[in-house]
Amino acid sequence: MAAIDNDQNLGIRALGAGDLIDRAVRFYRKFFATFILIASPPVIVGTLVSVGWTLVGRQIFQLGADRYSAENTFYYIFLWFGSVVIWLAETIATLVVMGGASRNFVRHLLFGEAITFRETYANVWKRLGGLVVASSLITVILGTLGIAIFYFGMTVGVLLILLIIYIFSFLPALAFIVSVIVGIAVAGGAIWLFFLAASRVAYVPQVMLVEGQGVFPAIGRSASLASGNVKRLAALFLFTTVAAYSALALLYVPLAWYASANGVQLMSFDADLVPAWYEIAYNLIWQISFILLSPVWMAGLCLLYVDERVRGEGYDIELMAARRLGEIPTVPTTYVNPLQPALSATAVNTEPAPVANRSNITTLGLK
Repeated sequence: MAAIDNDQNLGIRALGAGDLIDRAVRFYRKFFATFILIASPPVIVGTLVSVGWTLVGRQIFQLGADRYSAENTFYYIFLWFGSVVIWLAETIATLVVMGGASRNFVRHLLFGEAITFRETYANVWKRLGGLVVASSLITVILGTLGIAIFYFGMTVGVLLILLIIYIFSFLPALAFIVSVIVGIAVAGGAIWLFFLAASRVAYVPQVMLVEGQGVFPAIGRSASLASGNVKRLAALFLFTTVAAYSALALLYVPLAWYASANGVQLMSFDADLVPAWYEIAYNLIWQISFILLSPVWMAGLCLLYVDERVRGEGYDIELMAARRLGEIPTVPTTYVNPLQPALSATAVNTEPAPVANRSNITTLGLK
């Protein structure tokens, strides 16, 4: 029981950015095999489609030595389009799986139940349609906002740097230093703005599966929970990104050495000089890295969701009450029950929404 208690207490305390990453990595290490198994199906399917897409492209287009030829151009457009579509599909599928894992995760905290592949995908199946819709909306919204923020930030940064160069033209060294500082500040502001938007929809899958909400109520609920978590969400993303590129470097460097030793011109734009096996191996390494690192993001978002409820709603007390006293008894549908369980009895909440505004109270009705 001591091991279970330690696990249950692991995720129900207020966490800073460092604590969040530490807890996510500890969960990842403990449930490594299970997390890899859970994260694998969407990525494996995406990998097979990606390999097939590459082979089909090489069969359709007659590649030549002239890299500016129409055939080569259409081939790279074909590969780029396929990569974007496959990446979007994998992202949506991963968010769907995160939703199913979140309910399993909270049940682990609540009852000490094991996190399993079967339970996660059973949860996904119960809310598959809603999770697909929600994950698609999240991906499209964040993708659109990300592109808009990127180009807006780049435009502002370039204009400011040109203005600085003009003003300090008499002192190039000072112009360079100020330009670097301004460029870093603009980049930081753009990143903060993106994560401010991303934080508002970060908990939609978790809300749907843990609290039994529908798609659009879950979006509103996620936005209400996301108060002051920009720094921790950004820290989790940056940690995962650095870890991803570190893993990619460890795998890409031996591949590049082997390809160079066999006469492959890696920097060539001529598709005939880059064999299919290298392109396929390159894609496989990226997919393997995604499988290895997406569970960190999965565990981190679940921990963030629980942490937000601990900070704002006394969720740790609710989990303790549910663990000791069991689920709150149901009441007739004609009554508005001010008490809601810490974990929805099913993945779909069939109870009518309360009439009163409960934005400033916990799900146990505590101020």
